[in-house]
Amino acid sequence: MDEDLLRSLVPEVIGALVRRGADFAAAEDAVQEGLVEALRTWPDQPPRDPKAWLVTVAWRKFLDLVRASDARRRREEHTALEPPAPLGSATDDTLELYFLCAHPALTPASAVALTLRAVGGLTTRQIAAAYLVPEATMAQRISRAKRTVAKHGLDQQGGLATVCRVLYLIFNEGYSGDVDLATEAIRLTRQLRRLAPHPEVAGLLALMLLHHARRAARSTASGALVPLAEQDRSAWDTALIIEAIEMLQAALARDALGEYQAQAAIAALHADAHQAEETDWVQIVQWYDELIALTDSPVHRLNRAVAVGQADGPQAGLAALAELDASLPRYAAASAYLHEAAGEEQIAARLYREAADLATSVPERDHLLQQAARLNTCR
Repeated sequence: MDEDLLRSLVPEVIGALVRRGADFAAAEDAVQEGLVEALRTWPDQPPRDPKAWLVTVAWRKFLDLVRASDARRRREEHTALEPPAPLGSATDDTLELYFLCAHPALTPASAVALTLRAVGGLTTRQIAAAYLVPEATMAQRISRAKRTVAKHGLDQQGGLATVCRVLYLIFNEGYSGDVDLATEAIRLTRQLRRLAPHPEVAGLLALMLLHHARRAARSTASGALVPLAEQDRSAWDTALIIEAIEMLQAALARDALGEYQAQAAIAALHADAHQAEETDWVQIVQWYDELIALTDSPVHRLNRAVAVGQADGPQAGLAALAELDASLPRYAAASAYLHEAAGEEQIAARLYREAADLATSVPERDHLLQQAARLNTCR
């Protein structure tokens, strides 16, 4: 046990907790508890990355302190994820339509598809791409949903979880697709949070704000895609990031973790890094583990493999990627990135070209072709 190392890490760890929203006194208390845990466990199980381990444990200790001091309020405020009370004057007709399209007679998947098509403004092709199914399959699903609603009538509101899913998919399409819907999704999610103060609604809004805060840096003036690691972080919207992190911390403290909170926690770790090299990849992998336990999503498993490549090296990332279906969207791009990091530039160039052929947008395709050309030029 290197106690001098522990003592040298204390200021950095306290600073990390403060940047994530803890006040200084609470951060000091949490770090002290983390040190006690380190003294107990490190002699038998020394961590690979002492600083990352201590930040993670101290942050959890901080959350435990928040939970303990706030237990009574959480019991009063905690609500089940179920259909909310009827909409009032605080919301507009659009959000009400979202609830009506999330009809109880529909399966959640059909309700989401119908709402995206009828209210969200997405095409059948865009919805099919979001669900990773053929366009014809999605067209049939939407048609069946329309017939079901016509039979039962639009006189019952659907569930909060379904409406959250719709807003999540609309934001994703607006953020990365052909239609600019992100701002509208944020506006409606703010309304939804006032209506239903559930931690997952707060987590969803925090996730949207964290991604939206980076939007100005995601592309050049000509529309070329800028990867996260290369973005000008001074162009990120600090006010949105602060708002989102405060919202996320309050949601996590209510101890009702859901997929949107877990995704927001990952986005918050990216936002917390002043430079790409400072990104806490070890903790990001841990949050992906939480997220996969909640969703078992192959897309999240793909993203986790890339994070593992950052945290434990490209060969570890490639090993994680090898466990997944190679037909997953962006599998080739992830494989290319990890092979390049492993020094296998010829393989990476070929995979970048394959990924470009599968790209769903012109900026993404052009970026992948540029990566392939760069590697071929270097050879």
